[in-house]
Amino acid sequence: MLEINSRLSVPDHEIEISAIRAQGAGGQNVNKVASAVHLRFDIRASSLPDGCKAALLTCRDRRITKAGVIVIKAQEHRTFEKNRAAACQRLADLIRSATRPIKRRRPTRPRRSAVERRMDSKVKRGRIKMLRRKVSF
Repeated sequence: MLEINSRLSVPDHEIEISAIRAQGAGGQNVNKVASAVHLRFDIRASSLPDGCKAALLTCRDRRITKAGVIVIKAQEHRTFEKNRAAACQRLADLIRSATRPIKRRRPTRPRRSAVERRMDSKVKRGRIKMLRRKVSF
């Protein structure tokens, strides 16, 4: 059971984990041991609440395919168990970030003094540039 937060968890049977060979340098051992992890999680077939599913499907993340499957590859550790834990942690973080409510932006205006300071600095800069021009008689 993957714990997302106090009210939300994902059963293990919904997460498909397969061992693959890690890429990159690693000496002779890299060709013999499948320590990297491919984690696949189908959003539509999961037991997540409908609101959470919708938030995940609308999330613009390259790890989510068009078919609604989350694919996470973990290969930074030397052991399968650590890579599996890292992939599950990334999945939990992704679901947690999708379920977090979006903070609404309150439109604000700059203070009058800030606008005046900005305009004064622009006028001052324009005068400096004007003094660099050629003098015409």
